[in-house]
Amino acid sequence: LQITVLGTPAEEQGGGKIDLIKAGAFDGLDVVFMAHPSQENAAYLPDVAEHDVTVKYYGKASHAAAYPWEGVNALDAAVLAYNNLSVLRQQMKPTWRVHGVIKNGGVKPNIIPSYTELEFYLRAPSRKELSVLTEKVENCFKSAALATGCKVEIKGGENDYYNVLPNKSLQKIYKENGKKLGIDFISEDAVLNGLSGSTDFGNVTFVVPGLHPYFYIGSDALNHTEQYTEAAGSQTAQFYALRTAKALAMTALDVIFKPGLLEEVREDFREVKLKEEEQVNPV
Repeated sequence: LQITVLGTPAEEQGGGKIDLIKAGAFDGLDVVFMAHPSQENAAYLPDVAEHDVTVKYYGKASHAAAYPWEGVNALDAAVLAYNNLSVLRQQMKPTWRVHGVIKNGGVKPNIIPSYTELEFYLRAPSRKELSVLTEKVENCFKSAALATGCKVEIKGGENDYYNVLPNKSLQKIYKENGKKLGIDFISEDAVLNGLSGSTDFGNVTFVVPGLHPYFYIGSDALNHTEQYTEAAGSQTAQFYALRTAKALAMTALDVIFKPGLLEEVREDFREVKLKEEEQVNPV
């Protein structure tokens, strides 16, 4: 029996866990647990697949007043790309997300911009849907280049984030343990209709059965805000974090000592993964 505490940096950008998967850090593990703070308690939330993309437009500089016709405007391409995506939103599924920024929009107003750069994140509930969304979005970027005469370079992130695969056996045991400690979980309907972010833990759940609960920290502030940063570091939040850690520890003990539970967890893992792979690679 071995229990490993594995530090996994770069969750928000870069996908540190994906690099660790490639390096073999998860080889030989039976189950993996991780918890994330939120506004409610849930044994599972549908974290979605995510693909990030950097887009660079290359035009030609020219004097914007004296002879603008000599220029090729890379900012026009960036603006058209942004607007193309805004138009595409009408045809996006409610569960799809596309959000981004123009990181470089030119140098000075009297110079036709010869270079612009955008960065976007694309999200969808599954890898299959994400590939469909990615193609539509890339067409928006390419058409903006064609319309303006710019050259375009589209570069995807090194590590795509996969959606988190649920494991009903682990979730059931975790909820039972959590309730013993006074955790009040949201309803199943709220889980199914809930939207969450993306995490490289999703990739882990494709190689090892995983549990990724969310927990309330005593604040209704929203994640990634200054108010939430303050709440997460408060003394109040420590109680909730420790309670969640206890529930996870009790779940780990159940996996170790309850006869047949680990095999149930493995069977859930095989079934969910097979279903997911069939969607991505239909026979």
